[in-house]
Amino acid sequence: MFPSTLSFSVGHLTKKSDVYSFGVVLLEIMSGKRALDTNRPSGEHNLIEWAKPYLNSKRRIFQVMDARIEGQYSLRQAVKAANLAVQCLSVEPRFRPKMDEVVRALEELQGSSDDLTGRVGSSRDQNIRSVPSSRSNG
Repeated sequence: MFPSTLSFSVGHLTKKSDVYSFGVVLLEIMSGKRALDTNRPSGEHNLIEWAKPYLNSKRRIFQVMDARIEGQYSLRQAVKAANLAVQCLSVEPRFRPKMDEVVRALEELQGSSDDLTGRVGSSRDQNIRSVPSSRSNG
């Protein structure tokens, strides 16, 4: 059971539970997997439980990353995204970042997509895709 699920069930949604939920979505985006999927092998049904050991390791982070986005990010970007997910998914709400901190981390991550050094993965797709910042359009 997700740590914040108990507060959800009694209707106590907080900003910190929103951050946790964002961490779940971020991990789903990174991995290309659903948060809960009983069709996956035993021990992998719960994405968060399965992924957490890999998220803290530079060498193992790629076991979590979606193969469909291989070559579109650097090791540094993968590690930063993983660190952000880990912070958002903290069991203890007080250790989760505030949403404005999450936004800053995402903007920094997006800005680092301009750095073409240290890229990993497939060489067949050398374009790093960038989503325009909503702040740049006023």
